[in-house]
Amino acid sequence: MFEGLRFNHWKTSLDERGIVTLSLDRAGSSVNAINRAVLDELGQIVERLAIEKPAGVIVHSAKPAGFAAGADIKEFVEYAKQGSVLENIENGQHVYEALARLPCPTVAAVHGACMGGGTELILACNQRIAADDDKTRIALPEVMLGIHPGWGGTARLPRLIGALDALPLMLTGKSLSAKRALALGMIDRVAPPEELLAEARALLRRPQSRPFARRAKAWLTNCWPARQILAPMVMKQTAAKVCKEHYPAPFALIDVWQRGGGDIRQRLQHEARSVAKLAQTPTARNLIRLFFLQERLKNQGAGTEHGIAHVHVVGAGVMGGDIAAWAALKGFAVTLQDRELKFIQPVLDRARKLYEKKLKTPEKIEAATRRLRADVEGAGIKDADLAIEAIYENAEAKQALYAGIEPQFQAGEILASNTSSIPLDELRRNLKSPQRFLGLHFFNPVAQMPLVEVVRHDQLDPAIEKRALAFCKALGKLPVAVKGTPGFLVNRILMPYLLEALRLYNEGVPGPVLDKAAKRFGMPMGPIELADTVGLDVCASVGKELAPFLGLELPPGLEEKLDAGKRGKKDGQGLYVWQDGKPIKPEIDPDYTPAPDLTDRMILSMVNEAVACLADGVVDDADLLDAGVIFGTGFAPFRGGPIQYLRSEGTATVKAKLEQLAQRHGARFTPKEGWDHPALAAGTDML
Repeated sequence: MFEGLRFNHWKTSLDERGIVTLSLDRAGSSVNAINRAVLDELGQIVERLAIEKPAGVIVHSAKPAGFAAGADIKEFVEYAKQGSVLENIENGQHVYEALARLPCPTVAAVHGACMGGGTELILACNQRIAADDDKTRIALPEVMLGIHPGWGGTARLPRLIGALDALPLMLTGKSLSAKRALALGMIDRVAPPEELLAEARALLRRPQSRPFARRAKAWLTNCWPARQILAPMVMKQTAAKVCKEHYPAPFALIDVWQRGGGDIRQRLQHEARSVAKLAQTPTARNLIRLFFLQERLKNQGAGTEHGIAHVHVVGAGVMGGDIAAWAALKGFAVTLQDRELKFIQPVLDRARKLYEKKLKTPEKIEAATRRLRADVEGAGIKDADLAIEAIYENAEAKQALYAGIEPQFQAGEILASNTSSIPLDELRRNLKSPQRFLGLHFFNPVAQMPLVEVVRHDQLDPAIEKRALAFCKALGKLPVAVKGTPGFLVNRILMPYLLEALRLYNEGVPGPVLDKAAKRFGMPMGPIELADTVGLDVCASVGKELAPFLGLELPPGLEEKLDAGKRGKKDGQGLYVWQDGKPIKPEIDPDYTPAPDLTDRMILSMVNEAVACLADGVVDDADLLDAGVIFGTGFAPFRGGPIQYLRSEGTATVKAKLEQLAQRHGARFTPKEGWDHPALAAGTDML
């Protein structure tokens, strides 16, 4: 059937029943990222299939890693630079539409990750079958890159499963398991992984008929009147979660769906033009850059064996307990030490709830529960490959603890501290083997925050650092290596922001006004709510450690709150009153007008400190700094991080603003060392 045709990225076979199997196997890559070459070959294959009319076609992946990771983002970036996104989107649409119009039945057989353009490929087939295991995940996550599906996702998915189910999937980028995709009608059947292709052939011979109720729902939610009624409602719901100015893609997606009629060619045309327009926005450029930064962090531990099977954690507080629970969830044997069992038991109870939420099946839940053991006596130290200290922030107490742990080590064990602010040069002072000591600074809540700061000092063995990076990768975290100066990277940059917000609060600016200004800039949570959430005691502790180093002062009023037992969310009172885990924010006088420089006072405090961190070599480069601050603080992702924000606003402009703030409000705003750093003048593209 394919005589005379040679393919680099597709394998083709024809069985005795006349069924063609197309196996996607992108050359020179461990995963299937769909690029122009892959699409061009598929176009040739589909053109031949349209002529030959086989009994049926199965599309699947020859890669063990999964079906397809989506479109090749690097290639997409190049098209965006050349201004040729529209032509290349239309090309992909043309190939997929030709597949959809084949005069023979088609089945997509899915295993592992099926993302973005891969999901749009399976939507162009008549039916879909997926491997019924934990590895299968199906999604259209393009909104996370500042765009939306462009190869037919918006045109086909709402008509397949109904708009009320399809739109939330595309607006959030949420991934589905095989069973969930089956329940929604996105998948027609599931099968054991080893029987996937055999069951796909059976599905070709006996196609699954879609229930009338599902077909009716798909039609009713996509007819013209329904689109005109539903679209404004979905717009309103989306606007309550994200700002259109910051994240235009979700709103563009809803608009494309609302305007799309019964003709798929018209729907595809709207889709292509919308994606091409979004690709030129700063939001898309910054979110795509963030995607590559995330990949860079993920790969820092690649190629190194961490050699860690048993982790011993000392300190069953919130941080230590959650680190221990997470390590056990990820397959490590963990012993957790504290003074008495009564301090450890709440961690075990909390961990059980985490495992029930994450693991689902009783067997996996029990296995994770068994991996986490209470160890009041600290007997697990002698068998541990890694010991993590997570006690309170006191250098002397930490050093005394190390003096008891280190003699129990045999040879290659690693000792780590979860300190959030104490310089490691101070903590390592009395160690016999300082080269095997470093910081592993997790962020609260551990189960949700992706970043871990791997903290260096001047005597750290580079091989130990690599093992620590690999360990973080095994935990599913994003590690960034940082210099062990006070506050490291994230707290050093975050603290000036929080302290300035607290100063403004003491000056009489209402908390809700400060929170609203920060969220309008793009922060995920306002600083006053954040201070209460972190805990005013933690803010005061870290602030005392960092303020002298940063040339700042703790604002008055914190100690009085703490003396009164008002530490924030955990006490139900702080800067706000808290009920059921939510702050009760006071009403603002409608005549209140905040000072015009209020946002600059908070945000530029961070930017100024980010420049100083770059100059001090706290991280290896500006890209890592931006990634660390975004994943560690939630700094407005669409702005690309503090350094990228500085570049987009103009270095001279921001520096002039700081000088004006220094004249009005004090020397703390004086531009720090580093404003002549060459990275500040770099272009916005990291590729």
